[in-house]
Amino acid sequence: MKKLLLPLALLVVPAALVAAPAANWVSRVVLSPIGGHLMGNPAAPTKLVEYVSYTCSHCAHFVGEASAPLKTGYVKGGKVSVEVRNAVRDKYDLTAALLARCGGTARFMGNHEALFANQTAWMPQIEAYDGGTDKPADQTAALKDIGQKTGLYALMNKRGFTNAQLDACIANPASMKQVLAMTDEAWNKAKIGGTPGFVVNGTKVEGATWAILQAALPRAAR
Repeated sequence: MKKLLLPLALLVVPAALVAAPAANWVSRVVLSPIGGHLMGNPAAPTKLVEYVSYTCSHCAHFVGEASAPLKTGYVKGGKVSVEVRNAVRDKYDLTAALLARCGGTARFMGNHEALFANQTAWMPQIEAYDGGTDKPADQTAALKDIGQKTGLYALMNKRGFTNAQLDACIANPASMKQVLAMTDEAWNKAKIGGTPGFVVNGTKVEGATWAILQAALPRAAR
């Protein structure tokens, strides 16, 4: 009995019928025009702007609670983009904001989350430093001094950055300009009431918790 040989063309699955792997938009982080870090699909129908201060305990709580569900449930599939912007409150917050930008867009989200995850370790050192004397008068030197003496540099060292690299991040005029521009926009244009603050598709969200933000996200994005 002869074996029935199918034409080779019938054994090849057309490329159009092979499902392409779904894009994971979490890995896409770019700078926005104002200098924020935008994670996700640039064409996402829901655009979330998140204003944070690194010395804000409520921000640390929010990031710890919301980062994972935002990434997996909203950003990953391309329905929501998240842009992190600074709303600086003091010189310590400014120092952390500049350090978070070390390493460019590829390192930002990791730095951002690490600063908040370790906030309870470095904030007491900042409080102790704030009560001291003999601080540098020059702004750049003062911010470097803060970083070196409050545990912020030590934290970033663990993330692979040298003190020389961290000094360069503190002294970067482009980064300073962007952080201050976002701060001005947050407090004087968006007029957020505090941090964390949220704007969804151009509308300010009244509230500062993950539960409130989640309720504000369109149902289509969930």
